[in-house]
Amino acid sequence: LLSKNNATAVMTNLRMLLLYWGLLLSVVAFSQEKKAYVFFDKKGHKTTYGKLLRKSEKADVVLFGEYHNNPIAHWLQRTLIKDLQPKRSLILGAEMLERDNQEALDRYLQGAIDQKGLDTLARLWSNYKTDYKPLVDFAKKHQRPFVATNIPRRYANLVYKKGLQALDTLPAIERPWLVRLPFPYDGSLSQYVQMKKMARHDTENLPLAQAIKDATMAESILAHLKPSTLFVHFNGSYHSDYFQGIYWYLKRERPDLRILTIATTTQAELRRLDKQSRGRADFILVVDEEITPND
Repeated sequence: LLSKNNATAVMTNLRMLLLYWGLLLSVVAFSQEKKAYVFFDKKGHKTTYGKLLRKSEKADVVLFGEYHNNPIAHWLQRTLIKDLQPKRSLILGAEMLERDNQEALDRYLQGAIDQKGLDTLARLWSNYKTDYKPLVDFAKKHQRPFVATNIPRRYANLVYKKGLQALDTLPAIERPWLVRLPFPYDGSLSQYVQMKKMARHDTENLPLAQAIKDATMAESILAHLKPSTLFVHFNGSYHSDYFQGIYWYLKRERPDLRILTIATTTQAELRRLDKQSRGRADFILVVDEEITPND
């Protein structure tokens, strides 16, 4: 039998053990809750990647809006197409590749040129090798098309500096590299209104330069979309946020399309979606703002 003093010591040690155990469980629970990213739906309710995948499987077009330097977004892009590939016939495309580079891109996909050749013939973004090459190489491995959807930047810059009328001087051979003119434009869409405010001068040139990118990318998607295929498009989130931009142009031409949108944003705290991000997309990817962006 334990003496009274020994019994007291045992009880004290037991209480300390339980206290430490409770603290350990709290630490483990906290570490499990500390996440790098969370998905929300457009109403601001937490959702899951699994639900995003299931919804994507039923779509005709997925617009994956990214932050160009966000490693979590790029990782999830690769994850999504890997998970979709066994279930749907995919067509991939991206803002980061421009229409006049399609021939070089096709030659790379067919194995006619290597990466060095593509570097020489195409205008590739500085983060192409880390963030977009894996997507292109996925298409190459699985023998799927990859579409260079965007207008060459020099033409969008021309619109910004001189207005749409500057495109009238383009030679006929260059016209296929941009959306068919004239193209519809609604300057009252909130994303274009915001861009006009950013421009600090009273012209439509900046939002028009954005709109001609959106319209060209939408036209590219529609030109390559085939029955029973799923077109997964990668673009800056601004190009499809709030169901505008590319989405608006797609729906204008094809109201019947089943389009799923994904937006990317960052927050300091992931427990709830910031109010201004509600309605931004079907699925909003919220990444911890402390995640180090790619250079």
